[in-house]
Amino acid sequence: MKTYLLPSIKLTLILIVLTAGIYPLAIAGIGKFTPGKGDGETITYKGRVVGYANIGQKFTKDEYFWGRPSAVDYNAAGSGGSNKGPSNPDYLKQVEGRIEDFMKHNPGVTRSQIPAELVTASGSGLDPDLSPAGAKVQVARVAKVRGLPVDAVNKLVDEHTEQPLFGLFGPAKVNVLKLNVALDELKK
Repeated sequence: MKTYLLPSIKLTLILIVLTAGIYPLAIAGIGKFTPGKGDGETITYKGRVVGYANIGQKFTKDEYFWGRPSAVDYNAAGSGGSNKGPSNPDYLKQVEGRIEDFMKHNPGVTRSQIPAELVTASGSGLDPDLSPAGAKVQVARVAKVRGLPVDAVNKLVDEHTEQPLFGLFGPAKVNVLKLNVALDELKK
């Protein structure tokens, strides 16, 4: 028994030091070299922090671009999806309601023009980004409500479109919070 117990205790202690000590410190050290210094990249407007770049927020006013719906109502403390599949009648009813609401606020947009991301929640419920198509489909509404030229709002979306890393990894995306802050800074 002694031949098994002593090595087990040693291995347990080594793993505790590695996984609960060295590894977290190494990750925290790496985080200090990222935007936000490991505390998250904050977005400020008029000297005030308005949110984090990597956490989606709820925008429902017509003067702003809307992000993806959230199954957890954008609660960062309890992120998660709904676990309802595409054949669930409750889920289908919820998606249909989102489609109708989007079309009501975006007259002239047809069902086929609405990207799926605008009516389906992400897995985390906190997705901060849209595809360029998800932002472009909202340009006419935002421009009309704000009294801005459509071309100016389109240009703003283009300026805030982040291309895939090295042109290869991931899709092009638009951070909704950054776009809405830039929209507020845009002069009418």
